[in-house]
Amino acid sequence: MTFHIITLFPKAFDSYLGESILKRAIEDKKIKVKFYNPRDFTKNKHRRIDRKPYGGGPGMVIEAEPVIKAVEKALKEAKKQRSKNSKSLNHSIFPSFLILWLSPSGKQFDNTIAEKYSKKHKNIIIICGRYEGIDARVKNVLKSDNLNLQSISVGPFVLTGGELPAMIILDAVSRRIPSVLGSSDSIEENRISSSEVYTRPEILTYKKKNYRVPKVLLSGHQKKIEEWKKRKK
Repeated sequence: MTFHIITLFPKAFDSYLGESILKRAIEDKKIKVKFYNPRDFTKNKHRRIDRKPYGGGPGMVIEAEPVIKAVEKALKEAKKQRSKNSKSLNHSIFPSFLILWLSPSGKQFDNTIAEKYSKKHKNIIIICGRYEGIDARVKNVLKSDNLNLQSISVGPFVLTGGELPAMIILDAVSRRIPSVLGSSDSIEENRISSSEVYTRPEILTYKKKNYRVPKVLLSGHQKKIEEWKKRKK
């Protein structure tokens, strides 16, 4: 699985991808993460990509062409993975390729979608917006090329940029790739899990008050434990 991230701020991903499970997944080559900065595809010496919106309004809008070129670059990188001998960019060879347009108005992302992405797609482009957004003609161009473009949202709210949603999608999809977590049992959705978890010590003393682990979890009675977990979901 390769994630191709279109973003003006690739360094925003450094700390999250440089720790724990995702770091190991990258080192073990279970996943790849590549970045494409639209500023690298501008024609002006100042690498400017934002302009005032037509029709007025506050803020700035990201130009279409640099984003389109960044996506094209990602498509070419994906093509190299599929066929090093082919020189033409034929989009029909990307049945497992997906482009995600992050938007608060998009389809709500959830565990079911994450599972589908992990099984169906080998390359996922995630386009991260900023400022007032990206020129909508980017979507028109990509759709005219018959590319698999989906508008997706991670929640009913607006964030400063698409980097955090991209990390959420990357994490949720990656953990479903075989052996990324080490065991399929580690995926909470595949087993009976609870919003309440406990570990040692059995009795926690804080400010002269004792806090105990629920007795059922110490009973060894698996059926009763699973029933307790269901009630606590």
